[in-house]
Amino acid sequence: MNEIIQVKSITEASKLFGLPSPKHPLVNLVWAKDMPDFSPYFGIKYNMDLFAISLKDGVEGSLGYGRNSYDFTDGTMVFSKPNQVLSVEEKTISSDAKGWMLAFHPDLIRKSVLGKTISQYNFFDYEVHEALHLSDDEKATLTDLVKKIETEINQNIDKHSQKLIISTIELILDYCNRFYDRQFYVRTNLHQDHVTEFESFLKGYFNSEKPMELGLPSVKYCGEQLHMSSNYLSDLLKKETGKSAKDHIYAFVINRAKNRLLGSTASISEIAYDLGFEYPQHFSKLFKKQTGMSPAKYRIQN
Repeated sequence: MNEIIQVKSITEASKLFGLPSPKHPLVNLVWAKDMPDFSPYFGIKYNMDLFAISLKDGVEGSLGYGRNSYDFTDGTMVFSKPNQVLSVEEKTISSDAKGWMLAFHPDLIRKSVLGKTISQYNFFDYEVHEALHLSDDEKATLTDLVKKIETEINQNIDKHSQKLIISTIELILDYCNRFYDRQFYVRTNLHQDHVTEFESFLKGYFNSEKPMELGLPSVKYCGEQLHMSSNYLSDLLKKETGKSAKDHIYAFVINRAKNRLLGSTASISEIAYDLGFEYPQHFSKLFKKQTGMSPAKYRIQN
């Protein structure tokens, strides 16, 4: 089935999946043990105008995300945001499942500080295979927080409810940032391999005709070639090296430009085009920004 079903609200989502009517129009918490039979929905694609934070614990199955499908182990967290296409491939739920899904509409946070900063939580743009894997203690910490949100949803809504719900969601996201930092740290050997792989990719790219054909590689392009999302690649490099993916690309280009400026008689325009710049002035501007001097001055003084 190729149709993509648009889901615009918490209420629509609840009706679609046979869940009880939500007690709050902009936020809902569903426990895995209370989820309905999803078999009628297998393979159907959904584009939801919602943020969702999910903990898989006691749920067997896979999630379709974009063109791919991924299986998850217990203790996995997945994040999605509006306009991401998802599908449920298969799912069985154990009687003692402890997982949950917290969904909220952007209107909940639109006027809050979180509404302005939520784009800084890069994991909403990670691919599903870059999910967060939690320890038992970490699962307990986040589950305690969603229980606080559940309490707020279930009691009479007053002038404090929205602020408390939003602040707790923000706390959940901040903990997830911490836990991702821990995950990057404990997997440092694997990530060092990714750093080496990225550096090798850049060498191969600039040793080929691709710069003249495709221009400078974007972070998105690099991520696709390394089977990562651009945000995950940049965050991984930042944790391991202190520099983002874009910083690495620029540093590589400038280092190669320095070698060409001092080791050849090629004109600055020729070097710029060979490195993938559409306009030589863009190359000169970047070079000066990175080194403090123009390419011509660098060539003369060295």
